[in-house]
Amino acid sequence: MREDRAYDVVLFGATGFTGGLTAEYLARHAPPGLRWALAGRNPAKLAAVRDRLAGVDPALAGLPLLTADVTDPESLRRVAADARVVASTVGPYVHHGEPLVAACARAGTDYLDITGEPEFVDTMYVRHHAEAVRTGARLVHACGFDSIPHDLGVWYTVTQLPADGPVTVDGFVRAGGRFSAGTYHSALTALSRAAEAGRAAKERRAVEPRPPGRRVRAVPGRVGRSAELGGWAVPLPTIDPQVVRRSAAARPEYGPDFRYRHFAAVRRLPTIVLGAVGLAGLAGLVKVPPARRWLLGRLASGQGPSAEQRAKSWFRVRFVGSGGGRRVVTEVAGGDPGYDETAKMLAESALCLALDDLPPVAGQVTPVTAMGDALLRRLTAAGIAFRTLEGAAA
Repeated sequence: MREDRAYDVVLFGATGFTGGLTAEYLARHAPPGLRWALAGRNPAKLAAVRDRLAGVDPALAGLPLLTADVTDPESLRRVAADARVVASTVGPYVHHGEPLVAACARAGTDYLDITGEPEFVDTMYVRHHAEAVRTGARLVHACGFDSIPHDLGVWYTVTQLPADGPVTVDGFVRAGGRFSAGTYHSALTALSRAAEAGRAAKERRAVEPRPPGRRVRAVPGRVGRSAELGGWAVPLPTIDPQVVRRSAAARPEYGPDFRYRHFAAVRRLPTIVLGAVGLAGLAGLVKVPPARRWLLGRLASGQGPSAEQRAKSWFRVRFVGSGGGRRVVTEVAGGDPGYDETAKMLAESALCLALDDLPPVAGQVTPVTAMGDALLRRLTAAGIAFRTLEGAAA
């Protein structure tokens, strides 16, 4: 059914900071013959993005532009009906994301985003997973730095361990970079909605089936010194452990009893103390409407680090896995995590869903469940490193 649609990939939100980077990545790396389009609410801004892309490839001067707005369901219905895959960079997703998810679920259209908002992901599962299963749509959230390096990194690790007994993996994140207004606004929104996020998680647990005959856990670790890291390991309360746990629930390769812990790797103890104090203060401020409005106004939409700043940014995620008497240490590494690499991950995920031979899954699924080794191969070819530091595949 979807082979006859007008577009292989539609990028929704191309006029934003990360959306523009994703459009530029596609302009440079989309294979010949890919039918793709830009979508957004402002035709003039879309045309400006297209003009910029034509500087990369003059053939893109005729790239289709689709006017669509999250407040106009009919416009989203048209976009979803015309596309095989829709990739969205329009956040905060808890405020702006659901109409497009709903349109794609109804149309049987694959959907991708770069959200790191657990409340949004849980709510979309409760409201739209069943419809997506019925229509064959794949709804794949967290296809940026949240959470592809962690989800695929754990997958890369566990495939080097025996799957016939308990498997444990710890992930340790180090990164250097700056954030854009979109990330800043999403983070403040999540901090201000802790109660709503708790309710969404509870509603999802009530309806989501558990893997029969297997135990799968993502558990918080403890702050502690790590001789292997040469610093401190600090539990990191992001969406990434939840994504890893859901991948593990879907795949027997994670073993009959799987456990994951997620940490930030920090060199100095004062950094931990200052970070904890700052986060606690911010969490308190965002619950006060005037303070929240002031904080949100510190960065305007569309702002982000310069190309020179992004070129100095980096990330490394180290995984230590154990199982069946074997130990393996792996690493996923790349450049600017929040923007250049996130744009690359989202674009390659869209190309993967549109063009590659993938498992026959549907509904709300994780990057590993939907794309697995096919996406790992794409990202490796695109310059993101997946390597084994200790131990070896069987």
